[in-house]
Order: sequence, then C-alpha cells, then structure tokens
Amino acid sequence: MIARSGRPPAREVVLELEDATLPGSLALPPGARGVIVFAHGSGSTRHSPRNRAVAATLQAAGFGTLLFDLLSEDEDAADPSARFDIPRLATRLQQAIAWLARESDAGSLPVGLFGASTGAAAALVAAAALPERVAAVVSRGGRPDLAMDALPDVRAPTLLIVGGRDTEVLGLNRQALARLRCPKALEVVPGATHLFEETGALDRVAALAAGWFRDRPRGGGSDGAGRASGRPGDVDGS
Repeated sequence: MIARSGRPPAREVVLELEDATLPGSLALPPGARGVIVFAHGSGSTRHSPRNRAVAATLQAAGFGTLLFDLLSEDEDAADPSARFDIPRLATRLQQAIAWLARESDAGSLPVGLFGASTGAAAALVAAAALPERVAAVVSRGGRPDLAMDALPDVRAPTLLIVGGRDTEVLGLNRQALARLRCPKALEVVPGATHLFEETGALDRVAALAAGWFRDRPRGGGSDGAGRASGRPGDVDGS
C-alpha cells in the first residue's frame, strides 16, 4: 500500500503564466527537501489518480509536490492535438518552475520533474532547457522518444520506469536511454503494463521515484553513467 501518512495538506493554487492561467495543487511539508513538479500525459489532468498516488508517497518522504494542468480547458477543447505538442508543454513546465520561484515558499528548493507518458517528453525537454534549475527527472511509462533531439542536452540524472509487459514503450525507452548523456537508469517493473494497474506496480514506481529524488537533492553530474535493470544486479552500461 502506498504510504499516505505524514503528508502535508495540499492547497489549490492558480498559476498565472505568460500565456495561460492554470489550476494546480501545491503541497509543501515543513523543511521540504525539494519540490517535484508533475507533468501528466495526454488526455489526463492534475487529477490523475496515478500521479496523485505517487505524489502522496513523495510528500510522505519529505518532498513538496506541484500538480497542475498543462493546458487550460479552453485550449484543450479548441485544439486536442495540443496534448501532443511537446515544445508547448515543455514551455508550460518551464513557466511553472518560474512560478514556483515567484509565488511560493519553494523558490530556493531543488526542483525535480516527474512525467508520465507524453508528459515525460515535456519534462525532459524542460530539463534540457533549465540545466541549472532541474535537479532530477523521473519518467513513468514515458515517451522520451518524443524528445529525442533534447536528450543529449539533459544534465539532470534521469530515471526511466517502464512496465515489463509494456513492450513497445520499453523498446522506445531503451532507445532513449542510449541517447541520454547524463547519469541515467532504466527500471523495468516486472509484470506491469502501461498504466501500472497491477497489484504493487504503482507502489514500486513510487518507491523508485522517491529513492531517485532523495539521492539527488542537487542534481548535476555529467558522467553519463547508465544502468538498465529488470531485477537487482541486472546492469547495462548503455
């Protein structure tokens, strides 16, 4: 069961960005070790139950979290293809990081990015654009292949998490791993499909994410070390 005790209360916020006003949910525990900004996948919102479950575990581990809608309701209704506009979504993430610095108590905290599906591509593009601000990136069932051109410029340590039965996405993540030059790892959750709906699968995602962010409070590193694992000790230097 994903931990839910010890969490700070979340408050609803409004992100006044350069080109949109977007709703969000911000939780900041006292003495937070960092704040994790979530990027949801296409067709989802800040209410994603899977992202909220992971956020609960991160909050219990002492991290602040920001979940917000990448598009306004009007934008999504007017142009559903915007859900797949990775540069536009990455810009929204960059603007949200700037908003954190201006509008909350999180301005001095390290920032991590957690992206799901297409949101993972946006997170990686944003990390490449803000190498001094983004400390670490985690992708859940992500599509980093949609950010291939940006991957060599990502400096933040990056963890790619994929379900073992999500075979097509797993292949795409292996290709992306080879393009990354930052500290990196690919973790395969055995038996899990794309949405990690299997018993214990999302718990595993949350635990991996919490460990990755906890061990990299300030980001950095450019040695390009890589690891791909489906079980402890399964190492791949690509």
